[in-house]
Amino acid sequence: MTDATTGAPSTGDRPFLRNLITVMAFILVTGFIVQLAMGRSSFNAPLIVHAHAAVFMGWVGIVLTQAWLAGAGSMRLHQQVGKLAAIWALGLLVFGTWITIAAVQTGRTPFFFQPQHFIVANPLSLFAAVGLLAAAVTMRHRPDWHARLQVSSFVLLMGPGFGRLLPMPILPPYAFEIAGLVALVFPLAGIIYDWRAHGRPHPAWFWGIGVLLAVIVVARLAGFSPVGEAVYDAVVAGTPFAATSGLDFPPPPGPPPV
Repeated sequence: MTDATTGAPSTGDRPFLRNLITVMAFILVTGFIVQLAMGRSSFNAPLIVHAHAAVFMGWVGIVLTQAWLAGAGSMRLHQQVGKLAAIWALGLLVFGTWITIAAVQTGRTPFFFQPQHFIVANPLSLFAAVGLLAAAVTMRHRPDWHARLQVSSFVLLMGPGFGRLLPMPILPPYAFEIAGLVALVFPLAGIIYDWRAHGRPHPAWFWGIGVLLAVIVVARLAGFSPVGEAVYDAVVAGTPFAATSGLDFPPPPGPPPV
């Protein structure tokens, strides 16, 4: 099959895309391992935290599996796992939004995020990631678009991974934006690869970059608008945080238990 955009065999891109996703998955997993090793995460967390972790780590496993199946040319099995991925993506939306609401309602918003911004930005990133995934599925008969949109979707989920590796406490009030922008290294790597391999970058990378930048801008504008305030007030209504401003940074946690 020939790539209709670049005129190059689409199968030749699979090793690069597989390796790119492998690096992304490694960074995500490493971020959570570092948190656990430093005592910032605990197995004593509420059940919703563990359910959220299982769903999202499961997604990392699915994306990684898909990349390696495609890289090995096992396209029939790749398609079968893709059916599971389509269903699993709904779990990302449900548990990702649920954990965000629960964090704000219980005062567990990371202290370098303002809750009113966090309650808008986090779900917006998830819906954008699933939107790019849906676009990739729609373009599944165009391997060049399909694979790059899949990577771009994964890029939208890299913020939490980088957020556990970057010095987030010194990055407010733009911690969310910085963690997201660092993830641009992956589509930029894709652009450089395409330029060298095919003579020009594939337009799918620019769609992915555009969606990520749109999420950052819209989250900032909406999160600090009356809309963001209304969303925050509705989420914390009836909780001990109903009287607190969603624009106040939460206090940093105390020292980890000895």
